[in-house]
Amino acid sequence: MRFEPALEEARLLRRYKRFLADIETASGEQLTIHCPNTGSMLNCMSDGCRVWFSRSNDPKRKLPGTWELGETPQGRLACINTARANALVEEALRAGVVGELAGFQALRREVRYGEENSRADFCLDFDCGPAWVEVKSVTLGFPDSAVAAFPDAVTSRGAKHLRELASLARQGVRTVQLYCVNLSGIEAVRAAAEIDPAYAAGLREARAAGVEVLAYGAEITPTEIRLVRRLEVLE
Repeated sequence: MRFEPALEEARLLRRYKRFLADIETASGEQLTIHCPNTGSMLNCMSDGCRVWFSRSNDPKRKLPGTWELGETPQGRLACINTARANALVEEALRAGVVGELAGFQALRREVRYGEENSRADFCLDFDCGPAWVEVKSVTLGFPDSAVAAFPDAVTSRGAKHLRELASLARQGVRTVQLYCVNLSGIEAVRAAAEIDPAYAAGLREARAAGVEVLAYGAEITPTEIRLVRRLEVLE
């Protein structure tokens, strides 16, 4: 996925009210842009760090741009825009990068399923039946470690999705939790039990029920981002 139009570089002044970020461009222009990330963004940013944003010329928008990438305190690149995750995964699925899910006949997005009124990120139709896929964007890294973690804040929605997947898996339906690791320099992923023990317990229960748990890592540059390889998912 190439960034079109090209991203612009700036430095972060502050993030606040969850969805707002003040930045300063190389020319000295100060802007307030949209931060499309509902998490804590733990270890993803620091005041003065480099960021890259997409600028909008839409007169109907209240803010002139969207925060897309950031340089973490550990020197990694992180995709801040969590809305990119599903598009990245779809691109990888259609290109056959996710080998475990290759060979589907049709791909549907945002399909209702489950007992708690959920929408699956993807439903893939195979000759043997459907596979229901939930995607989560991972950006939480740690100093001196190549292991990332999810979530970076308590997520009742994420726990609900695990329950939905586990329920289907117990009925013999194929279900997949796919972690889209939008952070460079990562080799493995784990549940962040120290942040959300309920989610970590739900992931263990989902695996025991038969939910497949996959993680794929992204290659990130200021011009392009794409999923390139499978990562280990730690127990």
